[in-house]
Amino acid sequence: MAQRVAVVTGGMGGLGEAICIKLSAMGYKVVSTYSPGNKKSAEWLSDMKKQGHDFRAVAADVADFESCNRAISEIAKEIGAVDVLVNNAGITRDMTFRKMDKPNWDAVTKTNLDSVFNMTKPVIDGMAERGWGRIINVSSVNGQKGAFGQTNYSAAKAGMHGFTKALALEYARKGVTVNTISPGYIGTKMVLAIPKDILDSKIVPQIPIGRLGKPEEVAGLVAYLCSEEAAFVTGANIAINGGQHMA
Repeated sequence: MAQRVAVVTGGMGGLGEAICIKLSAMGYKVVSTYSPGNKKSAEWLSDMKKQGHDFRAVAADVADFESCNRAISEIAKEIGAVDVLVNNAGITRDMTFRKMDKPNWDAVTKTNLDSVFNMTKPVIDGMAERGWGRIINVSSVNGQKGAFGQTNYSAAKAGMHGFTKALALEYARKGVTVNTISPGYIGTKMVLAIPKDILDSKIVPQIPIGRLGKPEEVAGLVAYLCSEEAAFVTGANIAINGGQHMA
């Protein structure tokens, strides 16, 4: 069987990188997308190469449908048809709703939710035609329970799972599974940038396990959902939050 191709949006971030490494270890050809404005893609690829990971990278503005179409066409031409898609790219623009303006609402919903349509649309019918595919949408605990100052982010992340459930129904008989994962607070650069006193006094005490999650733990869950053993799991939203929220 030919080596399968996995695409991870936002693969150069802390969580995305861990997912790329895990999928590569499973034998996938791994492609990370990156924002066209990211000037460090070549440096990241070089660093990964030094660590023994032969990744590819393709520029894609995940908030723009045509940019995503071009990226998927490039991947198909140069690497192969996409078998696994991990919709991981996301941003935050936190503020209370009273202070939130339309640009900050749009930036988050386009990058975190529209991107799921933009990246999935060009790949899913090919998966169905081949009779095998995996789509994993990376949501958030805050899409499940809400979060103060995150109406934009929480709405987008909750919307991802509505998309998951409906699409899972449409493609269930075609060998394509569609699932959501909802991480809690993971020890990525973004989370570790929160002042330590806030982490120690406000965030970690909310987590029954008593620590931040590890990117590798989330990557392990993604790896399972990409596997043959997960063929009966579709339309699910799997929490990985250390017990912080149980729904």
